[in-house]
Amino acid sequence: MEASNALFNQLKAAEPFFLIAGTNWIESEQQVMKIAGDVKRCELVGRVADIIQIPAFLCRQTDLLVAAAKTSKIINIKKGQFCDSVTMENSAEKVRAAGNPNVMICERGAMFGRNDLVVDPRDFEWLRQAKCPTVADITHSLQQPATRKLEGGGVASGGFRELIPCIGRTAVAVGVDGIFIEVHDDPLNAPVDGPTQWPLWHLEELLEELIALARVSKGRKPFKIDPSPRSRF
Repeated sequence: MEASNALFNQLKAAEPFFLIAGTNWIESEQQVMKIAGDVKRCELVGRVADIIQIPAFLCRQTDLLVAAAKTSKIINIKKGQFCDSVTMENSAEKVRAAGNPNVMICERGAMFGRNDLVVDPRDFEWLRQAKCPTVADITHSLQQPATRKLEGGGVASGGFRELIPCIGRTAVAVGVDGIFIEVHDDPLNAPVDGPTQWPLWHLEELLEELIALARVSKGRKPFKIDPSPRSRF
């Protein structure tokens, strides 16, 4: 727990935000569900991982949240596409109630009609009510589930890679604590999530812009609003 506490404190103190970036090595939904759905594997994962991520579809699974919490590792809970901020407060509290204070919540978009996701900037603000770091997943949040036909049959997720900077700019302006981004050195041939993988060679340029925006934003400071009327004279 001591090592996790130290890392968690580093993440919370990061300025202007911390970064979680890399490729998606899980190459099938079956693998994701098997790894995340078996609470007995949490201990094994905790032996090698610094952060355990709870998938969005399992963000309310109490036994999984408790098992992950008991590893004493940092827990990153992906917000379900079907959840509001209050639901995620409850999920974070389940981790803390299990004795692990090192939890953060990751916004990854909400279902909007059929086969589409939208990012509501209000969620970045409301998620702070969970009293833990908020992370913006600026790649998965741009997916269009099951909209891309595959050669030989079947479908895969499509998405809007070109809008990744847009969501990133919005997130840092509001004042998130961390940015989650999937990058790849060959996005067009990535085994999963190709349409929303950010090209590795553009990562530095994008981060330079996001850092500059975050440093001038006052997004983490509440705006003091006085609605009482003022004299016109």
